[in-house]
Amino acid sequence: METLALSDILAARRAIAGVAAATPLVPSPFLERVAGCEVLMKLELAQPVGAFKLRGAANAMAALPAGTAGVTCCSTGNHGRAVAYAARRLGLRAVICMSRLVPQAKVDGIRALGAEVAIVGDSQDEAGAESRRLAARDGLVEIPPFDHPAVIAGQGTIGLELLEERPDLAAVLVPLSGGGLAAGVALAAKRIKPSIRVVGVTMQRGAAMHAALAAGRPVAVREVASLADSLGGGIGLDNRLTFALCRDHLDATVLVSEAEIYRAMQAHYYEDRLICEGAAAVGAAALMTGRAGRLDGPVATLLTGRNVDMAVFTDIVAGRDVALGDTTLEGRPYAA
Repeated sequence: METLALSDILAARRAIAGVAAATPLVPSPFLERVAGCEVLMKLELAQPVGAFKLRGAANAMAALPAGTAGVTCCSTGNHGRAVAYAARRLGLRAVICMSRLVPQAKVDGIRALGAEVAIVGDSQDEAGAESRRLAARDGLVEIPPFDHPAVIAGQGTIGLELLEERPDLAAVLVPLSGGGLAAGVALAAKRIKPSIRVVGVTMQRGAAMHAALAAGRPVAVREVASLADSLGGGIGLDNRLTFALCRDHLDATVLVSEAEIYRAMQAHYYEDRLICEGAAAVGAAALMTGRAGRLDGPVATLLTGRNVDMAVFTDIVAGRDVALGDTTLEGRPYAA
């Protein structure tokens, strides 16, 4: 049964106006050469908090009841930054719960926005349990990172913008994690243009939604260090919304390796002059490896965020090795 409608996404656009930006859609001549068709980049990295997550957070917080004492959430970084930013605008307390896998740069960015930070455990599931505990203890309203109707609707406003600007789009490549972004964008795009192809792209290691879709039900996965750290975390064994929406509206899911994400980050920097996170580069990785499949028309890829650890990013663009938890990703200089 449908749990969200296009009208919810249209209402979200009105609710977030003036908080989240309508972001640019620009061509990538490099990716066009690679893919053999027009490729457009949706620059969500131009949001005030450096990532698309502001859309969903702002929409959820626009509906907070009067007298709300504060908010809490779990996050792999960008959702927490968005909640912290929106809470500061409203003058509310914000407590952001994150695991030890979240890069320090993202933790520091959240603290800089005035939020409290709780580092708990080694997975987003553990951080989520802490967020729920704090909500119950302190009377805070929890803003889930993906499995929440207002959050999904907020992210879905990207789909509206894409097809209003380019109604001829044949496909959209969407980074896939807990599914809030993919579910919202796919629902909006398919309601406006049923023929459009929507592909979720994620990393090979710890890809929770991909594993759940393959199994036909939510499953637990082990969260591991990745260049695409924003895509880490489970989808929740009690997932209420995003699993079904992704199952019903995504045409395919694609996995890319850490080495392929590394090269795609280099390509966005050297070819497109853009600084982006690993999670934002997975669409380019799918195009560069041919895993995006047959593409018969204009394609949009979502560059979801720029909140990367700049020390790591500098190593990547210089072609140096990068540590990923207890393993090392071998670097290599960029070559087109």
